[in-house]
Amino acid sequence: MSESDFTLLQQRMLAEIAAKTVFSTTYLGKAALDPRVMNAMATVPRHAFVPFELRPYAYVDSPLPIGYRKTISQPFIVAVMTDLLGVQPTDTVLEIGTGLGYQSAILSGLARRVFTVEIIEELAEQAAQRLADQGYDNVEIRIGNGCHGWPERAPFDRILVTAAPELIPSALIYQLKPGGTMVIPAGLPDAQQLIQLKKDAQGSVTTREVFQVLFSTLEDDTLP
Repeated sequence: MSESDFTLLQQRMLAEIAAKTVFSTTYLGKAALDPRVMNAMATVPRHAFVPFELRPYAYVDSPLPIGYRKTISQPFIVAVMTDLLGVQPTDTVLEIGTGLGYQSAILSGLARRVFTVEIIEELAEQAAQRLADQGYDNVEIRIGNGCHGWPERAPFDRILVTAAPELIPSALIYQLKPGGTMVIPAGLPDAQQLIQLKKDAQGSVTTREVFQVLFSTLEDDTLP
């Protein structure tokens, strides 16, 4: 496929995201996503962050397999989670679950710095290469257990988690700055909710369930 083909498919993807946002107004509290988020979705070439054989399907509004029983998230969900995160240009963001780097690339264009943790070494290595090939130079990847966050780089203005624990890891809440926001899917596999967590200036935490989702489980290699 040519670059013009991918551009056309990307434009269709953006139109579908916009339409689904309108239908999700009840859950999101608004009928359109932040223009900065939509611009990031329009700028990042999603086909560069999927396995080569799946590139023709890169802009379908669906999750796609990336190996190791993992997926790249549905574009609509990527856009909604990014919007809920409310990233500012001066923010330092922690991402849990790098995958092949697509969400990292979206965040890269919105934040000052992105730190991302991936438990599967092979995926982390591929993500690093894909991000470098596309010129995203404000993203740093660590191979490790996402449940522990990245203490050496904490605290973070924003935290985004792309796999679902049953309970929100306390380490991630601790590493979120006062005034910060976390977006995370959580719950039992058949009852996961997308959650927006906010920490106020005094450190008190509030949560809001947005809508039901289905994500891969957040792996914790410290559990038996």
